[in-house]
Amino acid sequence: MAGPRVEVDGSIMEGGGQILRVSTALSCLLGLPLRVQKIRAGRSTPGLRPQHLSGLEMIRDLCDGRLEGAEIGSTEITFTPEKIKGGIHTADTKTAGSVCLLMQVSMPCVLFAASPSELHLRGGTNAEMAPQIDYTVMVFKPIVEKFGFRFNCDIKTRGYYPKGGGEVIVRMSPVKQLNPINLIDRGCVTKIYGRAFVAGVLPFKVAKDMAAAAVRCIRKEIRDLYVNIQPVQEPKDQAFGNGNGIIIIAETSTGCLFAGSSLGKRGVNADKVGIEAAEMLLANLRHGGTVDEYLQDQLIVFMALANGVSRIKTGPVTLHTQTAIHFAEQIAKAKFIVRKSEDEEDASKDTYIIECQGIGMTNPNL
Repeated sequence: MAGPRVEVDGSIMEGGGQILRVSTALSCLLGLPLRVQKIRAGRSTPGLRPQHLSGLEMIRDLCDGRLEGAEIGSTEITFTPEKIKGGIHTADTKTAGSVCLLMQVSMPCVLFAASPSELHLRGGTNAEMAPQIDYTVMVFKPIVEKFGFRFNCDIKTRGYYPKGGGEVIVRMSPVKQLNPINLIDRGCVTKIYGRAFVAGVLPFKVAKDMAAAAVRCIRKEIRDLYVNIQPVQEPKDQAFGNGNGIIIIAETSTGCLFAGSSLGKRGVNADKVGIEAAEMLLANLRHGGTVDEYLQDQLIVFMALANGVSRIKTGPVTLHTQTAIHFAEQIAKAKFIVRKSEDEEDASKDTYIIECQGIGMTNPNL
C-alpha cells in the first residue's frame, strides 16, 4: 500500500518544468504518491504548459496511475503511481514542446517496467530551451548507456517552433539494475564534427554559412584538428515546418562528448547562429570536466538509481543540476557530495566532482 505523500514545492531552485519531471519520474519509480504545489509559480505564465501536461499524462499512463489537478495553468497536481508497464505509449505536446524533455521524464521509468517499451513522442525535435534531438542521439545516448542499458531512437519527422509536428520513436528493454558510472578522466579532444541543417523554405546556403562560421570560430582556438560540420537540407517528407540550426560535437580520447548548439530565429543571420554554437562548445571544453553543462543534470536521476557510487567531473554546477540533486535526495534518498576537483590541472579552473551513492533500485518485475 502506498505510504504518505511526498510534498514538493515547485517554486524553489530551478522553479520550472524540471522539478515536475524529476519528481514525477522518481515518484513513479519508487511507487510514492506525490503532491507538487506552486508549479512554475515564478514564471511569466505560471502553472502547467502543454508540454508539462503531456509529460505528466505520459507518466500516468506508463504506470496506470491517478493524476489530479492536471490541466493547463494548474499550479498544483497530485499523482498516485501504480505498477510500471511496458508496451506502446504515446505522448503528444500538440505544440513545439520538446520531445527530448518527454524522453527525459519517461526513460528512467520504462527502464524498470515489466516488459519492453516503445514510446511515440510528438512535438518539437529541435526546440529552444531544451536539448535538440541531435544532442539526445549524439551525446546523451552514448553516455547514458554507460549505466548498462541500450535504447533506440528513430527520428521519423523533425518539427520546429512554433508548430512542432515532429515524431520520434524510442524503443528500450527493461533492466534489473543500473550500473554506476565513473566519468573522471577527460582525455584530450580527438575530433570535432557536427551538422548544420535547414528545413522547409530556408535556402541551403544558410546551412553552409552556419557551418563555415562555426568552423572559423573553432579554428581560432583549436588549430590542429580537422573540424567536419556537414551542411544538411532536411528532406521535405522528414521535416514539418521551417527551421535551421547547428550542433557541434567534440569527442575525446576517453570517449567523453561535449556539444554546442544553436537554433536559427527569424532575423538572425546564419553566421551568428554558427558562432553561438561554436562558442558554447569552446566554453564547455575550457572547464576541464568530462560532461558538458547540459548532460550534467540529465545524469543525476540515473546516478541516484544506480547500484553503487557514481562520479562525474563537471564545470560549474548548474542550477538544473542542483535542483535534480535536491529532489533525488529528498525523494529517492540518494546521497550526493559535490566538491571542487583536487587535480593539479584543474586547480586554475572551476571544476567539480559530483559523487553519488545510488540507491541500487531493483526492477521488481525481472
